[in-house]
Amino acid sequence: MIGQLFLTLATLALLHAAYSTYEHLSLLKALGKPEGSLPLDIVYESILALILGLLGASLSAPPLKDITWASEMKKRSIDGMDSRLGFAHYKSRGKFLFASPHDGKL
Repeated sequence: MIGQLFLTLATLALLHAAYSTYEHLSLLKALGKPEGSLPLDIVYESILALILGLLGASLSAPPLKDITWASEMKKRSIDGMDSRLGFAHYKSRGKFLFASPHDGKL
């Protein structure tokens, strides 16, 4: 709950900082001073929005899952893990594929 609130506040603060930057640059252009730095309050507001966004994302993230072999095996059986369905043995067919017609096995 608090994480969603922080994310909402961060979004609003970032949008306000972007709008303030646009207004400041428009004012500088109207005055004929195209070069100038941003006021510190806009910079501080952007940094605060970043920090609030990081806190909100961290607090609203789901809990981490275990990545151990034991936790993976709780969800699966050994038959499903060690079935080797993608592994084919070609050695057993080789005696029929590569036998000469004179052997009499055909």
